[in-house]
Amino acid sequence: MSSNGFGKWIARRVAVWTAPVLLLATGCGDRAAEGETSSAPANDAAWNPQALTTVAGAPAPAVRSAIQTRIGAPAPKPLEGSQWARTKRLYQQYGQSPLWFGEDGLISARAGALMKAVIAAQDDALRVDRYPLNELARAVGVVKDTPQPTPEQVSEADVLLTATYVALGEDLLTGQVDPKSVSKDWHVDPQEEQVDSALNRTLRDTHLAASIAKMRPQDDDYVGLQRELKRYRQIASQGGFPRVPEGRALKAGESDTPARLAALRRRLRAEGLLSDSAAARQTGVYDPQLAGAVAEFQARHGIESDSLLGEGTVASLNTPAGFRLGQIAANLERYRWLPRSFGDRYILVNVPAFRVEFYEGGKKTLEMKTIVGQEYEDRITPVFSDSMEYVVFRPYWLVTPDIAEKELFPKIRSNPSILAAENYEVYQAEGATRIRQKPGPKNSLGLVKFMFPNDFNIYLHDTPNDELFKEDVRAFSHGCIRLEKPEALAQAVLGWDQAKVQQAMNAGPDDRRVNLPKKIPVYIGYFTTYMRAGRLFFGNDLYHRDDELIKAVAEGAVPRDAQLVAALESLRRYVAE
Repeated sequence: MSSNGFGKWIARRVAVWTAPVLLLATGCGDRAAEGETSSAPANDAAWNPQALTTVAGAPAPAVRSAIQTRIGAPAPKPLEGSQWARTKRLYQQYGQSPLWFGEDGLISARAGALMKAVIAAQDDALRVDRYPLNELARAVGVVKDTPQPTPEQVSEADVLLTATYVALGEDLLTGQVDPKSVSKDWHVDPQEEQVDSALNRTLRDTHLAASIAKMRPQDDDYVGLQRELKRYRQIASQGGFPRVPEGRALKAGESDTPARLAALRRRLRAEGLLSDSAAARQTGVYDPQLAGAVAEFQARHGIESDSLLGEGTVASLNTPAGFRLGQIAANLERYRWLPRSFGDRYILVNVPAFRVEFYEGGKKTLEMKTIVGQEYEDRITPVFSDSMEYVVFRPYWLVTPDIAEKELFPKIRSNPSILAAENYEVYQAEGATRIRQKPGPKNSLGLVKFMFPNDFNIYLHDTPNDELFKEDVRAFSHGCIRLEKPEALAQAVLGWDQAKVQQAMNAGPDDRRVNLPKKIPVYIGYFTTYMRAGRLFFGNDLYHRDDELIKAVAEGAVPRDAQLVAALESLRRYVAE
């Protein structure tokens, strides 16, 4: 998600469930679903399955009995246990009545709405092979082609329609991949019972197709990723990106073979970074226009934007379009994992984008660069949420025992003068020797820190090393998040003017705690592909969290199963009739 778009997306989404996001355990140096929108769904008064006396010409009791028998049998493959259980619960709420048939047979509008939604799920990079589409296509075909279908044939088609509806709705609402299956450090409570409620309300909506569509994230940036998914699918289907030959690193103005630079131009043109005329140039000079396009490519792919055509940039240029597709699909899935409402006032961090944003009244009012945790298991910045409670001006840095033992005490033993030079002091706490850094300009936390007490010992803070914000890839901390403009955030969360904040930061008293008038939610996310100002960015996968998730969503990114394609074509034909 973008430093622009991630927050906009959350601000416009309304809760289906309000699960806290508690994820990675580490330390620091010290979804809108139908029925949860702003207006209630319009119930279809004409749809009353329990009032049916006949179904497709058969006695309704016989059809209900057949449905009862069918849902008592094993789930249709490849449905998961939770989805089959939800399917049974829906039928229980409606007295085992058919949910897609009426007196005259299959209700084409309702079944067509569902089939359109299944077809559209490919645009979400959902794996539609997880739905019983082959069986569904056959069962619907039987009841359509049979003048008088039996109760068993009706029940089979109805149950398969419901099971497909349930599976699709669950996937749109909470995601298709269990986060814990791709990251042992991801801990989420999805509050499953509210998914049941959303599915039930959506099923009754007059405009079922639109209602199902609202189960997915409702945001321009999610739509942007869907659009980019289509674009990259087209690129991949046409053979992928042109390959750039390896060679020596180039600076602007230097020369190389015309063939290599022509390949580079074609590659940049394929991603929309060069015009047709510029891509058609035939020259052996790495000119400023071409170098500028490379710099833009670097900025959009998590690379230091220096316009140098080096080994890393060439490797990124040659990353297969299929892998980029997988990244887009993976981050669409991450969108679906999130709570659907962050509230009107909150702080949002996207670690791979190195950005933090402050939202008030659902609108972004402040954003800035961040420095995040290094690529080490004990230094990564975790993904989680909690509530900011207070600010500390001119704080002490209470060095953790681990950092003290591994980093500071060895330095002090070899050069004791470091204590005074860096404003450290040794003290006793709970029977142990500890070290802390006194408040002041040299303090590693700077002149203010923002506390949202959590299990990971993570917080936001100032830093005396402002020069690091000039770097494009800013992973330098022990896990906590350093802020480019901490004084501006202090003004925002406390409601103070600039002069009051400056006074507290620079004139003391030391270690002054100021409670916030009202707690503010803080959300830390990890999105390696996101939209910013309508453009696609690939962030730096700092902690290597993409690979396993990309494997899990690969079939959704590029469907390949021949039987699945045939089943989807059957659904398309039904919708078109």
